[in-house]
Parts: sequence; C-alpha cells; structure tokens
Amino acid sequence: MKYIDFVNLKYKPEETDIICKFYVEPEDASIKEIAGGVAAESSIGTWTELTTIKHYVKKLAAHVFSIKGNDVKIAYPIELFEEENMPNILSSIAGNVFGLKTLKNLRLNDIYFPPQLIKNFKGPKYGIEGIRKLLKVNARPLVGTIIKPKLGLKTTDHAEVAYEAWLGGCDIVKDDENLSNQRFNPFEDRVIKTLESRDKAEEETGERKVYMANVTAETKKMLKRAEFVLNHGGEYIMVDILTCGFSALQTLCEEDFDLVIHAHRAGHAAFTKDPKHGISMQVIAKIARIIGVDQLHVGTGVGKMFETRKEVSENIEALKEEMNGLKRTFPVASGGLHPGLIPALIKFFGTDFIIQAGGGIHGHKEGTISGSKAMRQAVDATLKNIPLSEYAKTHKELENALQTWKEQD
Repeated sequence: MKYIDFVNLKYKPEETDIICKFYVEPEDASIKEIAGGVAAESSIGTWTELTTIKHYVKKLAAHVFSIKGNDVKIAYPIELFEEENMPNILSSIAGNVFGLKTLKNLRLNDIYFPPQLIKNFKGPKYGIEGIRKLLKVNARPLVGTIIKPKLGLKTTDHAEVAYEAWLGGCDIVKDDENLSNQRFNPFEDRVIKTLESRDKAEEETGERKVYMANVTAETKKMLKRAEFVLNHGGEYIMVDILTCGFSALQTLCEEDFDLVIHAHRAGHAAFTKDPKHGISMQVIAKIARIIGVDQLHVGTGVGKMFETRKEVSENIEALKEEMNGLKRTFPVASGGLHPGLIPALIKFFGTDFIIQAGGGIHGHKEGTISGSKAMRQAVDATLKNIPLSEYAKTHKELENALQTWKEQD
C-alpha cells in the first residue's frame, strides 16, 4: 500500500474508531499524499510498499476521511491498540509521524476516544463534585496558592507560609512543580509539618483546608510518597503529569488511593506552544482526564501565559464535556494571577474553577495573610457584582493589592 492508498474521503468512521484531527503542512509533497503518509506511518504502512502485508492486515489501515485546507481527520480502527494502554495509543497516533522528512509541520489538535476505549480507564475519582464535597465549598471558585519562592525555603518556613495562606482565606496550598525532596526541604518532613499547619488553620478558621504535596518521582517512589501523604492525614497529592509520563500517571491512578490528584502540566509548552506543530493542550487534557486526574491546569486567558482565550476555552471543555459518564475534572487557572484579574477570570470561567495564584498572593506588600485576604475579597466582590474599586474602599487588603498590581501592569 502506498501513502495515497490510506486516503479515502468516502470513508465513514466506525463508532469504535479513534478519530484524530491534525494540522498538516507538507514540505515537498501534496497535502493528500502526506496526509496519507501520516495515516500509514501511524497504522500499518511505511515509506515503501511491503511484501509482508497480508489481506487481513489491510482492514487495520487508518483512513484519511477529511481534508479541508491543512486540517486533516484520520480514523483509526480500535483493533490497532491495546485498549487500556495509553502509552501504546500515543506511540501510534503521536509517535514517529512527527519526524517525517516530507512534513514541514504536524500538530495533533484534537482527538476523539470511543466509549469502548474510555471504559478501560478509571477517570477522575473525585472530580468537581467530589472536591466541592470534600472542601464544603459549593458556590464559588476555590482559591489556592503556590508556595513562593518555589525553591529554597526551609521546611519550617514553608509550613509557616502555608499556614498564613490558609489563615488569610485560601482553600488550597500546593508545592511548586519543581519542589521534590531537596535537602533544604525534605519531602517527609515537609508533609508532616505542612499538614500540622493545615490542621491549625482549620481549627482557627472553621474552614476545610487542603495541602497538595508534590509526589512526582520515579514511579515506585511516587507511589510510596502518595501512601505517605495518605497515612499522615493528607487528602491531596500533586503530580507533574508530563515529566513523569502517562505510564506512571496511569499506575498512580490505578492504585486508587483515597487522594485527590492535582495534575500540573509542567513542560506542556514544548508540545503546545507552536500553533502548527506538536500536540494541543486540549488533547493532553482529554488524556489526563481519561486516565484519572481530578484537577488540571488549563491556562488563564489573562496573566502571563501565552494561550489564547479560545485555546483555554477548548481546554476547559475537554475537562467538562460528556465523556462516557466520566466525572468532570476541575480546571485550574494559574500563571501571573492577582486580585485585579478575578472579575475577568470569573466572567470567562464561571464559578467551577480553581484560582491558583503564587506571586499574586505572596507579593502583597503586607504579606501572605493580606494577599490571601485580598484574593478572597476579590472573589466575594465579583460574585456580589460589586466593582473591585468600590469593594476596596472598605477592604484595605484588596485596596493595597489593586494598587500594587496596577503599578506593575
């Protein structure tokens, strides 16, 4: 079979097919030929005709069934894949095809997983509804922070910053993505001391509080760390899903710990930033949800990150759309956020999202407690339809925050 033989614009996908939407930009071939090449190289074909293809193999060929400009849709028979093996699926549809010399650019923009495949994965254990039940917060966005500076704090100071953030009004405190088990802040000591701070903050505020300890590591070590968190009264863990890999993530989810899994997307821009090449965040979001994460960073549409509002909206939809009965994954907005951006965030996200602000809390001139208060005040004002400038007249923490970041904008 030649590349062109994998193009069949009359093909109608089967209900069990995996369907991928690619942006395809040829280097020195027609769009039809190179689209067929992508389908061939990601299913049963290769660069030359083979004498080893039997008649029964041909029915497993992927089919290019739509070409509109540079947008190409390819259907893959489900029999091509080990159905409960996400690394295998991705090695096929998003593997060697990116290196084809005849391609100038290739981007996997979207993917449809059939119910027959989705049912083999756990999906979120808690999701939006379970997390809201755990925290007893039903009608507003959750407010979270990341300990800053991201690296360097000793364990006692880390736990103190967490305590101050909770005391000021944060629901959630998490480690940064690159805080692990460094000598200045060992993992086990950090978990014990920070959970002690959580308990103290809960007692003093009367609110539920959670700590996301970063368990990212080699898979066996990651499982031990998750178990350590659980055994010491923790309810949440955080994992860098791309750097640890989908195989490790799948193993973690299948352990079925009674822990909410917060997914950080560290490294995603290496795949997602080029609009013509790589893999979209929408695809990553769908995969992470199917495997089983409860919450995931999706961008902001404002702040310091590059993603457009359209891209962020697609990421949110991937976490919330109907998907064979899977629970909805909580979208997390993070990256350059401060209280002044809250009205725009809530207008865009609605209320079912998590605000994750680092510098926008710890950068408050009066410290972390005031920074957390300012963030909660911004949320309260927005939900009451009161302009922040008006609300700030009677809430000095918000007033100072607005002034601080007005000066920096």
